[in-house]
Amino acid sequence: MASPKRPIRIAGCSGAATDRRDAMRALAANCPNDPIDVIIGDWMSEANMTSRAASKTDNVGEAYEPTFLEALEPALPHIAKHGIKIAVNAGASDTELLHSVVTKMVASKGLKLKVAWISGDEVLPAVREAQKANASTFENIRTGEVLNSWKFEPIYAQAYLGGLGIASAFLRGADIVVCGRVSDASPVIGAAYWWHNWQRSNLDELANAFVAGHLIECSNYVCGGNFTGFKALETKGWENIGYPIAEISSSGGVVITKNKNSGGEVSVQTCSSQLLYEIQGPWYFNSDVTAILDELWFEQLSTDRVALRGVKSDLPPPTTKIGITAKGGYQAEMHWFLCGLDIDAKARMMETQIRLLLRPHAHRFTKLAFTKNGSAPDDPTNQNAATVDFRVFAQAPKEEDLMPQRFLRPCIDPIMQGYPGATPHLDWRQALPKPVYEYYVTLLPQADVQHKVHLASGETFAIPPPPQTKTYPAQQPCQAVTRGPADGGKWGRTVTGPLGWIVHARSGDKGSNCNVGFWVRHREEWDWLRTLLSVEKVQELLADEYAGKKIDRFELPNLHAVHFLLHDHLDRGVSCSSTYDFLGKNVAEFLRARHVQLPVRFLDRGRL
Repeated sequence: MASPKRPIRIAGCSGAATDRRDAMRALAANCPNDPIDVIIGDWMSEANMTSRAASKTDNVGEAYEPTFLEALEPALPHIAKHGIKIAVNAGASDTELLHSVVTKMVASKGLKLKVAWISGDEVLPAVREAQKANASTFENIRTGEVLNSWKFEPIYAQAYLGGLGIASAFLRGADIVVCGRVSDASPVIGAAYWWHNWQRSNLDELANAFVAGHLIECSNYVCGGNFTGFKALETKGWENIGYPIAEISSSGGVVITKNKNSGGEVSVQTCSSQLLYEIQGPWYFNSDVTAILDELWFEQLSTDRVALRGVKSDLPPPTTKIGITAKGGYQAEMHWFLCGLDIDAKARMMETQIRLLLRPHAHRFTKLAFTKNGSAPDDPTNQNAATVDFRVFAQAPKEEDLMPQRFLRPCIDPIMQGYPGATPHLDWRQALPKPVYEYYVTLLPQADVQHKVHLASGETFAIPPPPQTKTYPAQQPCQAVTRGPADGGKWGRTVTGPLGWIVHARSGDKGSNCNVGFWVRHREEWDWLRTLLSVEKVQELLADEYAGKKIDRFELPNLHAVHFLLHDHLDRGVSCSSTYDFLGKNVAEFLRARHVQLPVRFLDRGRL
């Protein structure tokens, strides 16, 4: 094993199944000029967790994530040449089969790389045993319902595993470790744990590695992808934004940088953006450790080098998150185009006509929604800009409920009696029924998870649950308004304008929940921001989007940030959402576009 005196350098090469596939090869090939010890990648999401679960259950197609192989194959010679370790969560619902495919791929190239795999994330039998013994109600941590009252039949369940299985595999000589549903940050935890020979009691070190994993698991995000300061990146190579590298010392010190000669930037602002992505509150849970975020901050050391500071640690919880998949029925949608004047009246007319024709069939639907998407400007200068999408969306339990004669035909048949300019979208593929999957998020005791490492030799090692844990309240710390609000008069003259002229923001999904974090660049702006953004103010800004659900709020003063968790805001989650913004990423952009009173003195510093 390498010396613990040198920080480990871990590169993140993928944040999604659809990420660019050349990053792993490029990072490995450039190792002599830009050394890398471990490459990690995240190929999993709630979307492909459910779809791959259905593939496994129905024995149709691959149940692992095949795009991982597209990234791995061209990288293998460089991985072998430079002794780089690989840890990825691309196994989805068939990690054992992915292990077999990777092993054969390595052998076909005449390489001596050892491939290990992690099991234990498949937990539906444990859930059923606990239900049978009345050991748990399996309360949904998003909605509060209990599993026995869920109207869907579970077909698959996956637990989010920690990183110590990966560490154990590396310790025993594995070069490539393929996992199913480990948490997104677990490959970084596992790599640092192995490299520095940490113990479970090294909570501070583990917490820092955990947050480092959160920062780099989404690949380009921490280097300027999905960043509200993106306009400043145009001169910094935004056509080819780089991939992140976390340098983690034996004491848990973390520096975030990126691969050499790549576009984008690593700054306090890009790190703040990624830190605020998808967190649920100041307590950040993993199977190996709990990271406490409320005093966290970043320090810009030099160009594209940012240090992580202020992370606190605590014991991991006795439970781990699990996601339960069920077949949720079918959905279909059809689109009309509304152009120019009287958009609202045109939409009302078409909706009324379609509803009448759907009346004989609509009782079969579990959801029927009509939405206008976009708006037409006054005095438009081109026709496309003056066009609004009108969407008809339906879900039903059975495929036959949404066959063309029961959905598509009633949606298009009003064309001759329609609004002026009535034009349907001619691509009707979305109007045919497609399966959707429900996703139920709950908790399972870590003691009920059979976390195991399977080595290339055939040996198997069990990873026991943490010996010490801590039970946390279900409710994260919440502060509806700031303490000691600043005097509004101190800001001087104000003008009305979009919040996003001054304020950065970032949002994302966790099941049906949506989180959104706001932050500013300067201390004086922070006093204004924390005073402005109360729970009540966010409800006001959400306007028509606010459905009366609970909102949690907490502050990160060292980041100049205010974070909100919008409970049950995203319909039922990405795999069965009826909304366009199924990942919740545009909630932040919508709120930044809302108008508030902005201090002119802040605008004088320049708009974002």
